[in-house]
Parts: sequence; structure tokens; C-alpha cells
Amino acid sequence: MLGLGLWPKQSWALRSPGQLEVLAGTQFDLSVGETAVNYTGKTRPAITVNGSVPAPILRWREGTRVQLRVRNDLPPGSIHGDSTSIHWHGILLPANMDGVPGLSFDGIGRGESYLYEFDVRQGGTYWYHSHSGFQEQGGMYGPLIIDPIAPEPFSYDRDYVVFLSDWTDMDPARLFARLKKLSEYDNYYQRTVGDFFRDVSNDGLRATLSDRAAWGRMRMTPTDLSDVNAHTYTYLMNGTTSLGNWTGLFRSGEKIRLRFINGSAMSYFDVRIPGLKMTVVEVDGQYVHPLTVDEIRIATAETFDVIVEPTGQDAFTLFAQDSARTGYVSGTLAVREGLRAPVPAVDPRPLLTMADMGHGDHAAHSGHGATPAAADPHAGHGATPASDPHAGHGAAASVDPHAGHGASATAMQGAPAGGMQMQAHPASETGNPLVDMQTMTPAPRLSDPGIGLRGNGRKVATYADLKSLFPDPDGREPGRTVELHLTGHMERFAWSFDGIKFADAEPLRLNYGERMRIVLVNDTMMAHPIHLHGLWSDLEDEQGNFHLRKHTVDMPPGTKRSYRVRADALGRWAYHCHLFFHMESGMFREVRVEE
Repeated sequence: MLGLGLWPKQSWALRSPGQLEVLAGTQFDLSVGETAVNYTGKTRPAITVNGSVPAPILRWREGTRVQLRVRNDLPPGSIHGDSTSIHWHGILLPANMDGVPGLSFDGIGRGESYLYEFDVRQGGTYWYHSHSGFQEQGGMYGPLIIDPIAPEPFSYDRDYVVFLSDWTDMDPARLFARLKKLSEYDNYYQRTVGDFFRDVSNDGLRATLSDRAAWGRMRMTPTDLSDVNAHTYTYLMNGTTSLGNWTGLFRSGEKIRLRFINGSAMSYFDVRIPGLKMTVVEVDGQYVHPLTVDEIRIATAETFDVIVEPTGQDAFTLFAQDSARTGYVSGTLAVREGLRAPVPAVDPRPLLTMADMGHGDHAAHSGHGATPAAADPHAGHGATPASDPHAGHGAAASVDPHAGHGASATAMQGAPAGGMQMQAHPASETGNPLVDMQTMTPAPRLSDPGIGLRGNGRKVATYADLKSLFPDPDGREPGRTVELHLTGHMERFAWSFDGIKFADAEPLRLNYGERMRIVLVNDTMMAHPIHLHGLWSDLEDEQGNFHLRKHTVDMPPGTKRSYRVRADALGRWAYHCHLFFHMESGMFREVRVEE
């Protein structure tokens, strides 16, 4: 059991025993090695930093200069490879300190060391992880806390990290190979004959047959909500399973800060504490207007800081279920060790609808087997060419700078039933064997809590609800717009931008100092958390105004969202989906910021 109370709060002495190591200061020595772990009854080799999963909590202070000496102590023949690296997720730093082999540097060879050294220019909750091979899936990740110079706009008595991750006993390389061969391996919940007759009873025979035909022609299933889930994964909270019952201690009436970090490889978590409201005060390390909710969905790589005030009972359950509803991990807030509170049942399994996929209006969001609202729900599956063959690529510098707000950045095609405009697509998607679907009527849906969270009786934080506590830090209107499409082929397990895998893609080029708008269109049936290294992603609201500063932007199926980027860091940067195996299979681009 790993307790994670954080220095320098006065309640340090009351923390749960066996806490994860906390390293604070400006000089750090980190050793990357291999350590045996046992989460399932089987002993397996994890890749670790200083011998632990998660890696030690690093505590920095804004305004200082940190030096981190990272040594590669992996043994010969390790399943985790010969070379390693550390990427400081969400941290502003020089490009050669970003820790991405092939872009930032060559990586750290076995027996070698690398000195990361840079100024700390921000505060908040972040994390760090390997960017080499399959090491992130193998256990190489840890929390990163930066104490700000200025006083924080909220108070609390106790401070805990809650680091969520997904563990597999499989060699991560074997898991990737299995996904390439049989991407639906973990989708146990295919629809049955019983489901068919239930839908006929609820929706009628014609609507049910139309829905089944739509999914059949796409060779997809509405039950496919995650590529890898609890049928393969064991979910961890601060490096322990639910049986380990990670416990954070409190005294009744205290304000507790919980720093939720989703450091998983492939999992979205829906987090709540039955009996307690959570007030969100920080997202991705940046202050937001306080928002009190019952539940938060944390996309892979996001962080949410919340304040809770436990009172009236001795124990409360921290409950994090995966978005596909196949499993969960839990821990406890308690007045003393050894207590537990009731653990809720996992919510019912949701189904995707055609509306979720960006086909037609969204009245059918909560439906099961709902009739597609678009005139032709199958249009555009690898067949609809864009009006502008250069749309969505780095060359699209002359696109209308206001495109992407209710209209595509490329030319629109005829409107479907209901009057909604049809989405255009880049020519690179046409006839592309790596593209098995195109969304036709995407929308930002910033106020949508998400698949499986709508109408559940709980207040769920949405991007529309979360607003930065500060105005637009840049203030300029973007000078140009680039539209990129998130594309994939489910059966081939191939993922990309604009249907072009990383190996064949040209870099996205930004001019140093410019302010530009990126419009993302999700053409797939999967959510994608998109992370741009080295630069902030300033999410816009549906009217095109600055709304929320983030380092990772969640893109649910069938959505179209835009954000502003200030190109204020020279160099070569990674830009990718943070679902680990999506990145590995091609949803990755290089971004170059040049003079």
C-alpha cells in the first residue's frame, strides 16, 4: 500500500504508512531499472524509476532551475529494451530537454546518463513518463508537483496525489501485436439475438434493422468503447489494486486536496467519491473557476485537482471506473488506517449511437439502437473527397482564420436532413485503406458529459463548465487555421492524422511567435486525448472565444473542437494521441516551430 501525502503540509505525520518516495528540491538522481512486481498473483518485471511504480513524486518550485540526472540501469536482455527516456508531460522547456527520442535527443543508452536541466516556469500538478518503446505501458510513470510562486487561489489542510494507471502482466509488445491481429479481443459485449428483440420492442423493427445495417456496413459495433480494458488490465491507484486499499487520512472538517492524474496507457476513468462533492480548482496544472461536481471523467494524460471536505462519517470510497464499464479501482479516505466504505457497483454498460459518431442530430445520444438521424448514415466511409485536397495539412495556411466554428475550415458539402452542414474531408482520406469511417455532422459538444455519463443523476464536469481563471494569455486572434482529422481503421488497428501515418507525414510547421488555430475533427468511433508537446493548447468555446488552457485535449467520437496555439518555443515537438497504442500505430505528427 502506497500512501501519498505530500510535503510540506503539517498533517504529514498522519499520512498513510508506506508512502511513495517524495523527492523535493532542485537536484535529482533518477535510476531507470527493472523491478519485480505482483498485482495479480503472478510476478512480472516492471520498468521503474528508483525501483517503484509509480515513480517517485518529484516536487519542484516555480522560479527555480532543476537538474535531473537520469541513468539507464536496465539489465541486459530486458523486455523493456536497451534505451530509455523521460518526457516531462505538460512542462514548458527547451526542445532538447523534452525527452522524445528521434526529436529531442537520441535517448539514453544502457549504462549511460543524461542531464535534464531547465528553468521551472509554471506551477501545478503534472506527471512524467517514458517516451521510449513500450516502457510507459510497462510501469515507467510518476507524479510531478510544482509549487507556485504566488499564493494559490484556494486553501486546503492536506494534500494527496491519486495516480491512476493500468497494468498488464503481458509483455506490452505482445499486447500491441495482439491488437494488430485482433483489435476486438477485449470487446466481450457483442450484441446478441436477445438484444435485437429488445430493440425491436423499444424502437420498432424498421428502426432496429436500419441500425444493425448501419453498423454492419461500417464493420463496427456500438459496444466497442475501448481497445483494452479490465479483461486485460488491472487498474491501479497509487501503485496498488483495490485489495490494497490505498488510504488517505483526514480529520473531520478538513479540506483535502486530491491531485488526480490519469497516467494510464489506454484508459479513461470516471471518478467520484460517494457522499462527497468535489470542487475542481485546477485542470492540467492551470487554475479554473471553482466548479462543484459529483463526478469527473479524466481522459488519459489529463490531471484534475479537486478540494473535498469529508465530514459526517469515518470513511469515504475513492471510486474510479473505466469508461467502458468493465472494471474499477478504489481507495479510501478515512480517519484511521484499516477502514473501508461501501464500494458502488460499476455503472451499466453504455452503447454508442450513430449520433455519437457525428451522423445527424444528437437527440439520440442516450438511445440504444437509435435510428440514425442523418439522411445517409453511411456516407463518407472512405468515399467522400474534400473540396480542397490540401485541407487539413500544414499547407493550409490561407484557410479562413475563423473556420471551425460551426463551419468546416474546408468547403462544405450539401446539408443532410435536419439542416446541419456536412463535414468536408481531406483528399488523403479518400479510398484510403487506413480509414474506415468519416464523421459527417461533427460538433464541439463541450457541454456533453460523455458516453455513459449522460442522465446518470450526478453532476459531471464538462469542458463547457470548466473555465480558466485567467483571460486569454496571448490576446491575439489566430492568424491562420489548420484543420486536422483524427482517422483510423478499427479492424487493422491503424490510427493516424488525415489518414497519413507518422512515417509518411510531413511535419506541421509553425512560425515562431505566431498565433494559430488548430481545428480537430474526430472521424473515428474512439475518443482520442491529443497532446501537443512544448506549447499550450488554449481550447475555444463554441463561439471561438478563449475558454480553457490545457496540455491534453479530449476528442470524443464525432466531435470537432478548436484551440489556439502560441508558437513560442523553437524546435521539434511531438504531437500525438495519448492512447499509447494509437500513438504507436501512427497517430503521431512532428510539429516544427521555426524562425
